[in-house]
Amino acid sequence: MNNSHGLARSADPVTLSATRCNFDIKSARHVMILTGEPSGDFHGAALVRSLKHLCPGIRITGIGGKAMAEQGADIFFPIDRLSAMGLVQVIKQIGAIKQAFSLVKRRLRTDPPDAVVLIDYPGFNLKTAAFIKQHYDIPVCYYIAPKVWAWNAKRLDTIAKVTDHVALIFPFEIPIYKAKKISATYVGNPLVDEYPQSLPVSGKDKRTDLSDNLVVGMLPGSRTAEIDNLLPVMLDAAGIIAQKIPHARFLISSGIKRHEERIENIVSHHPNGKLCRVVTGRPKQIFDQACLLVAASGTVTLEAALNLVPTVIIYKMSFVAYRLALLLVKTEFVGLANLIVGSQVMPELLQDNANSRTISETVLAMLPELDSHRQKLRQVRKRLGLPGAPKRAAAIILNLIHKNDTKNRKYLPMP
Repeated sequence: MNNSHGLARSADPVTLSATRCNFDIKSARHVMILTGEPSGDFHGAALVRSLKHLCPGIRITGIGGKAMAEQGADIFFPIDRLSAMGLVQVIKQIGAIKQAFSLVKRRLRTDPPDAVVLIDYPGFNLKTAAFIKQHYDIPVCYYIAPKVWAWNAKRLDTIAKVTDHVALIFPFEIPIYKAKKISATYVGNPLVDEYPQSLPVSGKDKRTDLSDNLVVGMLPGSRTAEIDNLLPVMLDAAGIIAQKIPHARFLISSGIKRHEERIENIVSHHPNGKLCRVVTGRPKQIFDQACLLVAASGTVTLEAALNLVPTVIIYKMSFVAYRLALLLVKTEFVGLANLIVGSQVMPELLQDNANSRTISETVLAMLPELDSHRQKLRQVRKRLGLPGAPKRAAAIILNLIHKNDTKNRKYLPMP
């Protein structure tokens, strides 16, 4: 069912009407937020900002990064110690994870929060939530929940046991949680706030002029294995496209600083490297210039959809990993935009189909129909609903605190 904001709710929603703390709440509330990756830090920062807006004076602590800290969160364990690259770093990370878990347990004992918010990072966060439910009466809210719709659906049983409410960010998650009778609410998607308006499709849009300004963006992913597997194939495809369209230019995304040298090295040693320019920083720079993208499957493809940039989604992995994925992954599509709309609004080329010939043929076939592809992408924003996901999630968290207060007040001794 949809509410007046176009946002679907569960059968057991937590009210989202709060604009300020509108219940009897002590002056200094404390919320602990736990995440373990840069994307979680980014979403956590928006949540911190919304919590402070709805409840001035609230105190936020947790595991996070620079973005959360800049919004006023007290970060007691930095996420950069939880980021791993290579076998040696992964082994070292095990010790960091144990240290982070021990620190969370100590903080729960010495500085107990009024609520705990989990953002993604399910291996760590679900274990932490289980510990909280075993030892404390503290409400737990999951925001940016595990991708149980793609794999490891058994985690739903764990989520049901260790959380009080789940703030969902994809509309197709609603029936999944409803079927398990998990208290959950679709709050909208935070990327709608990041990209609040659809770009106009008009003759003045520089991305529509292909006569002498064909720009193709190539986004090889944020993991080392993705870059090594996909970037050379993308560069091969760039050469084939340039043979057909000599004025074509290619922008290669290097979104994470630590991958910049690796990407530059691959590009500089590839025969088609001279056709390309590496762009560092957030992919919005490429969205604003490219008429079309070739991108590794991931959140960036949803960002592309919200910016109305037609995209060819590609992905490939080892043979063993792919066969395992076929057994575990139950979704019809891998692209988020396709999952949201329920049809293939972005072509998907996976595994053996993620080759230079098929990629280039797909790109060349899409070029005459770019306006049509952009119109299809408009459905994505429509399905996601209005901006305001962090604020709605913040309202849920504050209402969980109020609900817990009300429950515990019943058992206080009479004066």
